[in-house]
Amino acid sequence: MARSGRGKGATIWATCLHCYTRGIKTNPRDPALRRSRDVDVSGASGILREESLGFFPVVPLQTPGSAWLGSHSAFTPALTPLWFRRSPLAVAMAAASEASTHVTLAAGTGGDEDEHVKPFMPEKAKEIIMCLQQPAIFYNMVFDWPASHWNAKHLSKVLYGKQIRFRMGMKSTDTAPQFETTCNYVEATLEEFLTWNCDQSNISGPFRDYDHSKFWAYADYKYFVNLFEDKTDVFQDVRWSDFGFPGRNGRESTLWIGSLGAHTPCHLDSYGCNLVFQVQGRKRWHLFPPEDTPFLYPTRIPYEESSVFSKINVVNPDLKRFPQFQKAQRHMVTLSPGQVLFVPRHWWHYVESIDPVTVSINSWIELEEDHLTRVEEAITRMLVCALKTAEDPHDTRAWLNPTEVEETSHEVNCHYLNGAVSAFFDHYGTAKVEEIQALRTNGEHTKKEELNVCSHMDVEQTCSPNLTRGTGRQEVASPFGPYLVPVTPRSEELPSEREGIFGSAGEGSVDKDGEHFGKLHCAKRQKMMSTSENADVEQTASDSTTAPSQTFISTDDLLDCLVNPQITRMVAQLLVQGRSLSF
Repeated sequence: MARSGRGKGATIWATCLHCYTRGIKTNPRDPALRRSRDVDVSGASGILREESLGFFPVVPLQTPGSAWLGSHSAFTPALTPLWFRRSPLAVAMAAASEASTHVTLAAGTGGDEDEHVKPFMPEKAKEIIMCLQQPAIFYNMVFDWPASHWNAKHLSKVLYGKQIRFRMGMKSTDTAPQFETTCNYVEATLEEFLTWNCDQSNISGPFRDYDHSKFWAYADYKYFVNLFEDKTDVFQDVRWSDFGFPGRNGRESTLWIGSLGAHTPCHLDSYGCNLVFQVQGRKRWHLFPPEDTPFLYPTRIPYEESSVFSKINVVNPDLKRFPQFQKAQRHMVTLSPGQVLFVPRHWWHYVESIDPVTVSINSWIELEEDHLTRVEEAITRMLVCALKTAEDPHDTRAWLNPTEVEETSHEVNCHYLNGAVSAFFDHYGTAKVEEIQALRTNGEHTKKEELNVCSHMDVEQTCSPNLTRGTGRQEVASPFGPYLVPVTPRSEELPSEREGIFGSAGEGSVDKDGEHFGKLHCAKRQKMMSTSENADVEQTASDSTTAPSQTFISTDDLLDCLVNPQITRMVAQLLVQGRSLSF
């Protein structure tokens, strides 16, 4: 059955295709839960967002008692460059600071009080999240969350005896991604995981077949509602309401626990945007903007709704097979405990644990654009399942991700497609769709990645005038400044791309004490549409053939074209347009 995602790019309670046809809002991962929650979702979630707003680099300011600003404290309100003072984000940041709780430090005091005051009021945090188009790190926003103390040892006591599924992968330098279809799986408790992770010799139990020096373990995508089903009081330990989403807590969150080297292959999330709270250990994030999609060689095999995978191992790429990847602009950051990373819609990401034990909590935030994306995902599911099932009707393990446990029959998939299209019209209404299509026909449609229905609505419901338009205001933030740091493009080549060994040179990282390293700079991308189109053609040519004499075209090769995100987007728009004409 189709879902709005296992969580990749969608919140745990995101409205899935199946739910639209039944009028309920459920966990997209668990069929039992999907049938257990009779919640009406008429006029489902949707938050307006100004897609055209670009990100202006945030230059941290020196503030009393804020050691994390480190060497980037040279800019003060008086010395802040004009380009920054006049940027919409600077204005928004100033407004955010003014709206936040003010603390006046007495002369001569130690300056520690500001560490216990959140720099953004919830409504301002949400405003920034809904409009920001570049990954960024929030500081000092979760210091009072009870979940801040959720290290693996603590969780092993809370979840004592609970069997958890761990994905087992190899610590290797292979150029091929380790997709979930190629990994092994182990059912074990957190106590058993921690014992194995201590690298004890002659260990018995579920991890006995996995040499700790050669394997990593990852308990990924663990939904709170499943993990803490008999301890729902812990949901309140996570407070996404601090970011402007009232009522959102652990119920809409996912837990991740991994060992050194555990990672998710590079992918983009079809739905929503993402907030990630790092609890224990550090994780290194490799991110790529949506416009780099042609250079990431997207594929839907293995198939999983809500996830578009890259064929590239981005930390050890095969540049002979994927030469276009050299054009991608990598953004890197090391996320440390107490920090929250914001990942905007459709940003590619590869995430790896770089400490012995890591614990993260995330929540996917629904966006207005998700309504059309559900149509795109239903189209993709129908085509992938039809062709791959015809190729081998008896074995789905090679192409269907282990997270996909639903029925894949054509009848069911067709039902979901119709449900997604109907839900789209239920949400927007025929008149609004016709208005959008008319604007496209008249050539007023901007060259954006998706159908931005938000841009034709009243964006000021979400984004204040100060955030969406410059006001000419010269003042930046107060001395305490907004604690928001952008994730910037790396400045030099990764050792892995030169030597085949992964390293951390050139990254913009944030250490465990919150200090930001690496150059903060804004590299504005001036890519022409023709460049991306040429890249698509070159991608197909270079990927489909590894030698000039090789002409065999596989089912996967065909699917890479048929369900390319650009193609399914156009098909979805045509379906919506055709349906609107029938009313």
